[in-house]
Amino acid sequence: MIEDLPNSLMVQYSELMQNCVQPVSDGSNLSFKYKDINRKRYWYLYISIGKTRREHYLGEGTTELLDRIDDEKALWQSNVDDRDLRTRLVNMLIGGGMSALSKDEGKVLTLLERNGVFLAGAALVGTLAFRAYSNMLGVSWHSDAGTQDVDIAMDNRYLLALPRPKTPVNLGQLILDSGMGFIEVPTLNPRQPSTSFRIRNRDFRVDVLAPMRGRETTRPVKLDHFGTYATPLRHLDYLLEDIQPAVLLYGHGIMINVPAPGRFAIHKCAISQMRSSSSAAKIRKDLSQAEQVLQALLELRPSDIALALRAAMERDKAFQDRIQAGLDLVNQDVATEVRKLV
Repeated sequence: MIEDLPNSLMVQYSELMQNCVQPVSDGSNLSFKYKDINRKRYWYLYISIGKTRREHYLGEGTTELLDRIDDEKALWQSNVDDRDLRTRLVNMLIGGGMSALSKDEGKVLTLLERNGVFLAGAALVGTLAFRAYSNMLGVSWHSDAGTQDVDIAMDNRYLLALPRPKTPVNLGQLILDSGMGFIEVPTLNPRQPSTSFRIRNRDFRVDVLAPMRGRETTRPVKLDHFGTYATPLRHLDYLLEDIQPAVLLYGHGIMINVPAPGRFAIHKCAISQMRSSSSAAKIRKDLSQAEQVLQALLELRPSDIALALRAAMERDKAFQDRIQAGLDLVNQDVATEVRKLV
């Protein structure tokens, strides 16, 4: 049974969302240093990522450059109150029963957020998105069974109406340089680039995904703006056509993107019918998550389901048939109400 969370928590969650719209840098991984060369002073920005420190040349120490450095340092200090407020809100929401991240999840996603991965249009899918919906919708799932892996999907065709980073994000290098012990997971074809990363001697993974277009293929998709490769998945573009912001509870809040919850649930119905019979556990997870999200949306936001179904009806018949077959396997009271919305 899905339980509604207290309305006071939803008010606090909305406040956290509003405060997380603007990123707040604390300067914890940044430092400015200079070098004196031939009686002139040259400034550099050092960015620390895990055990790796990268040097970026800023220029000769002109008055203008020094003012910019002072402004940046002042911004770090002025953000202290904002960070404290956000941290208090995160702690109150967790204390009230909202879903929180594990330490590994929090560290990875904080790293990605700080480096503009979500501003560039990436979205979380899979179990992390499902858990994010519980906070977005103000409900407590009766089961969120699934791995703690991070499934991150991206497609250069779908971009948020937000400023993109001026330079491409090298997602793979960020993960490898995180200091958490990530290594690349080899592909079955050793000539193909990796699309997954895992922490050495542990099961925790980050998988990079992208829509599959055209004929069936296992060849990784190159994502130029993210400096990495991704595993192609059929129908993933359906999810990425409509992504929404959400906040995950860790540190002082992590602003991410997730697919619209209606599309997530409908997509889970379809995907459950594409798995092999040997993936019974994953099929049960797909259907459980679809059923719970649909049940919550029927009560809170039925129009979300209607919009998702309308978009699905514009796609190929195979996708539509898989959705109907998946709906046949969830709670039939839920399925009947969903079909009324078509």
